[in-house]
Amino acid sequence: MNTKVMETKERHDRGFNCCQAVACTYSEQFGMDEATAFKACEAFGAGMGGMEGTCGAVSGAVFLAGLKNSCGNLEKPVSKAQTYQLSREITERFKKKNGSLVCSELKGVETKKPLRSCEGCILDAARLVEEILLEKE
Repeated sequence: MNTKVMETKERHDRGFNCCQAVACTYSEQFGMDEATAFKACEAFGAGMGGMEGTCGAVSGAVFLAGLKNSCGNLEKPVSKAQTYQLSREITERFKKKNGSLVCSELKGVETKKPLRSCEGCILDAARLVEEILLEKE
């Protein structure tokens, strides 16, 4: 498979937040144009805007799980359980590798001992997208 992992870093270096960097890199592969993904993911950066929430990079990967798996049927939404399973696999593997899903913990805000850099989180989330969402195609 042709990897796009480093493209996530390039987007982050250009000013995309962590969620946007991951989601925008792969959005078109899951049927959403990059500009729409950029807008949809803007509020998920910096741990949902204040470092207290879920890491933006992992939020971007979970966002893509929904794009990949949702049936999109507004009348009979039957795909939630399987999408939740993909989300759970992403979050469990990310947490196992990095020790947390919470931005402030990953950045070491209180402890002054960061668990992982933003760049590291972005690269890890991108690898999980490729391993979990793309390799299973």
